[in-house]
Amino acid sequence: MVWWWWILPGAAALAGALLLLSGLGALFRGRFLGAFSGVLFGGGILAAGVAAILLGLNVQSYARLTHERPVATITLSQIETQFFEATLTQPETDATPASTAVYPVHGDEWRIEAHVLRWKPWANILGLDAQYRLDRLSGRYQDTQQELTAVRSVHDLRGGDVASERRWTLDVWDVSRRYRDYVDAVDTLYGSAAYMPMADGAQYEVWITQSGLIARPVNEQAREASAGGWVQTD
Repeated sequence: MVWWWWILPGAAALAGALLLLSGLGALFRGRFLGAFSGVLFGGGILAAGVAAILLGLNVQSYARLTHERPVATITLSQIETQFFEATLTQPETDATPASTAVYPVHGDEWRIEAHVLRWKPWANILGLDAQYRLDRLSGRYQDTQQELTAVRSVHDLRGGDVASERRWTLDVWDVSRRYRDYVDAVDTLYGSAAYMPMADGAQYEVWITQSGLIARPVNEQAREASAGGWVQTD
């Protein structure tokens, strides 16, 4: 997180406040010329510093509340009709290496789910982004009757999956609940999912936002499969 947007204006505002207080002190001592210059320059610097801080907060709030980051890439390879292999790649972080796993998926669409810990807007502004833990990868059918009778495929992304465990542990949620009465920063813990159509060679990126998961087509095969105003998230 970049802190300069409030450190520099804050330092200027502090200097202005000190000049202003010095000018007021000179006024009480009868030093009118020093008082005038102190109040004039101190007040001006203080006002400019406060205005810069407010502007910085406005910019920072927009940046944090619209922040997105990638959580997975899904690449599909068709084996037969309504049967695909989904290669799930999770990106490298500062603490852990990237990971890749392959899952068999039946159906017309893939679906990825996650638990999301969402912070309140003021906590976002301070730099706390939405936390997540990938939960499962599954296939789904466009036809509801097939969904009831056809082969299902659901894969747990928690358990021994190092890539998902590294993203978020329940300790974050437990601590936030325990101290919620003192620091009410947690908005909600909820489930989020994104699903997109499967096609041979299609590749998608899954992103976490402050509102949950979203999915985007990456290559031409994915764009063709998801053309026509296809709903990406739920």
